[in-house]
This record gives sequence, structure tokens and C-alpha cells, in this order.
Amino acid sequence: MKPPEGPMDGKAATGSTPPAVSDSTYVEKPRDAKYVAAKRLQRAPKVRGGVELLTKRSEFLACARARKQGVKSMMVQGRDRGDDAPLRVGFTCSKKVGNAVARARAKRRMREVARLVLPTHGKPGWDYVLIGRAEQTDTRDFEALQQDLIFALRKIHSGTTSRPPKKPGRK
Repeated sequence: MKPPEGPMDGKAATGSTPPAVSDSTYVEKPRDAKYVAAKRLQRAPKVRGGVELLTKRSEFLACARARKQGVKSMMVQGRDRGDDAPLRVGFTCSKKVGNAVARARAKRRMREVARLVLPTHGKPGWDYVLIGRAEQTDTRDFEALQQDLIFALRKIHSGTTSRPPKKPGRK
């Protein structure tokens, strides 16, 4: 039997190891709060169908404190940010809507309705959150979904919502 080639002492043959990196070439990036905040601001906003998406919980909570309008197929929340940036929209469905398949179906339908309706009936500088309703959002006629969203947007923009926003400083 022929012995294996190469040394058996655990050392590799010359030329087979990568060159060592000296400690002086590695520079640690600072991970302080300012660095992390700056990186977060550099991220491009998520855009779907020409409309930016709400992604952070704080943005959803800000909409929840603003104007609301319930319609048969969904709840619509709207908030005027006070700037001229493009409108943004977020979608949510609780477990009351059903299992994961039903919630996904409801969100797909709301995304498509928002894609069709918001460019013409939404206003720049506003945030909208569409909340699915149990046994309504995924089964309602698509044309009726569009009319529901148009009606809710009209009410939110006119300021005559079903529930006025709370006054600042009150709980």
C-alpha cells in the first residue's frame, strides 16, 4: 500500500494557504446610533404600483391616531403628513379575517384595489392604511371594493369621517 502524499503532521503544503491578512488592513465600522440611523435613512422606499409602502410600525400607529372611515369591505385610515411627498399606503389583516391563506387573499385584493384607485383619488402627502374585514374583503365583489375605497377616501379627505380624530393631549 502506498502512503498518502504530503506531510501528515497537519501542516499544509507550501503555497496552498491563502496569505494572512494583517490586522492593520481591517477597519471596524462604527456601530453607534448615528451611523445606524444614517444607514436606515439611506434605504430606498419600497414602491409598488407607483405608490410607496408603509413599512414601519410607527407609521401604522400614526395612521391609527388619524382619521378613520369604515366601509363594508374594509376600514380605511388616513393621515395628512403635511408635505408634498408621494402618498404611501399600508395593508393589514388580523387573524379575525381567517387563516394565513384568507389573510393573504384579502391583502392581495386590497393591494390591487389600492393600485387602481389611489393614483386618482388619493392625495400626495397622505398616508393610508387599509384594514381587511372578516368574511368581507376576500368575498366582496371587486367593483364594490373599488367603490368602497373611493367612498372612504372622499369622506376622509372632506373631514367628515365616522369618528373624528382625538384632540391632542387627551387620552
